[in-house]
Amino acid sequence: MDEVMQNAPPDLLGVAKALIERHGHYGQIPDIHMEEAGRLLDDCMGLIFPHLSPHRPKSAREIEARMIQMMGRLRYVLCEVMPEQCSEAAGIALRFARALPEIADTVREDAEAALAGDPAAGSLDEVILAYPSIYAVAAYRLANRLVRENVPLLPRLMSEYAHRLTGVDINPGATIGHGLFLDHATSVVIGQSAVIGNHVKIYQGVTLGALSVKRDYQNTKRHPTIEDDVVIYANATILGGETVIGRGSVIGGNVWLTKSVPPGSRVMYRSVGWQGLAEPEPERSDDFTI
Repeated sequence: MDEVMQNAPPDLLGVAKALIERHGHYGQIPDIHMEEAGRLLDDCMGLIFPHLSPHRPKSAREIEARMIQMMGRLRYVLCEVMPEQCSEAAGIALRFARALPEIADTVREDAEAALAGDPAAGSLDEVILAYPSIYAVAAYRLANRLVRENVPLLPRLMSEYAHRLTGVDINPGATIGHGLFLDHATSVVIGQSAVIGNHVKIYQGVTLGALSVKRDYQNTKRHPTIEDDVVIYANATILGGETVIGRGSVIGGNVWLTKSVPPGSRVMYRSVGWQGLAEPEPERSDDFTI
């Protein structure tokens, strides 16, 4: 190091001073990195999926020891991201740990939905070990639990760690029901205020996003609602907080939607433009077009 400093150009110290001055513009910075959030997430994955544990647990005592280790890591990170509420970290960590069995049940439902919805899936083990959808959705469910505890920053770091690994971008603030299957999964985007019902199947490249809005609207619903039993095919884009995709609808590939469709709709892309073909429920007599 001394040799490097001796050979430094004479103006480099001035550059360093300019940079440190700019660092000061950010104020107090939390001492947390994406990798720390990733380690916490991987600890949790090993607890809810034995498949993803580097050493398969053989007893409840072993799992208890790993939970205590995970809780210690979580308490440390919580004190970094919310220093003024550090006294609450132990309680949050304990509630989070107690929620893991419920989360494990929910992500198993997601895995079972993938197995049921993909003829190429050979087994539940294959789905858990190989499908990026399962890791991404499990990461969302873990991060969302911390969102509900009003934990800042950490849930987003956890979801972005999963985003890096899987190519799936699920904001931890979204509301997602049971049995979600992201088929192929890559490049799916689910926005912060999106609401997704139960047994929804979404293919690669789908965006559930917001229309262009100002930051003033950050506390409003900006992303669509997808009701139960909807299928959304590849590269469809559905935008807007008032947009509702009715129960049992099928949204075709490459469709662009910014308004609601009734239950049972079939919305397809046509080469002459963006058009919707609706198959209303039996009691409906009106047609729906986009």
